[in-house]
Amino acid sequence: MVKPPEILTRDDGGTIAYHQITGKSPGVMFLTGFKSDMAGSKALALEDACRHRGQGFIRFDYFGHGQSSGAFEDGTIGRWKDDAVCVLDQLTDHPQVLVGSSMGGWIMLLTALARPKRIAGLVGTAAAPDFTEDLIPDAFSVQQKQQLESQGFTEVPNCYDDEPYKITKALLDEGRGHLVLRDEIPLDCPVRLIHGTDDEDVPWRTSQAIAEKIRSQDVETLFVKNGDHRLSEPHDLDRLCRTLGRLLDQLEQSA
Repeated sequence: MVKPPEILTRDDGGTIAYHQITGKSPGVMFLTGFKSDMAGSKALALEDACRHRGQGFIRFDYFGHGQSSGAFEDGTIGRWKDDAVCVLDQLTDHPQVLVGSSMGGWIMLLTALARPKRIAGLVGTAAAPDFTEDLIPDAFSVQQKQQLESQGFTEVPNCYDDEPYKITKALLDEGRGHLVLRDEIPLDCPVRLIHGTDDEDVPWRTSQAIAEKIRSQDVETLFVKNGDHRLSEPHDLDRLCRTLGRLLDQLEQSA
């Protein structure tokens, strides 16, 4: 029997669905990708790993995703970052290691910048900061660009689902207020980045750029030969869990 999620209600009345296990500090908080949800293979593998270690863990759905309230096309980077900060503030007491997948890697950085004293470490897998500015617009056809201007949105194929992505002009415009790769990223916690060299959605150089821009001197970047964007095969999940485990061991030893 699948356990129903717990519900966190935001001040604006929106609801965030989440699953949480209690355990030792630092806790681990998983941040999903664009139009993904907290029931994905990475979230569940990390939850199992944290349960085995006795580590606190939380996974949740952003606004317009999964079992949370709202329509996906009404979401923005800032709204999804606010959801993550709300979960961090309302549901956790101890320092957290943020694990961000794809867009979750951008939300991870924004959340850490908003609450740097609460963050013990970061783990990104195919992290995609600034994708609304650096990746999506370059892929648009002339017709799609015209649709954005005339109707406020366009649709792009989704290779992971039959339903196309609806990309709104509001998403792109609002995203410009949250870009992080233009200047130094003033974070000093340990950072671990994993990226596939054959990622067709987010180039591996994005993780290299994060490593170069972030102020922390404790940064390790792991490039996976022939790895795709999802990195969700069993050996990929094992690698992600091992990477997190080593970081947690390091943090516990230095506590």
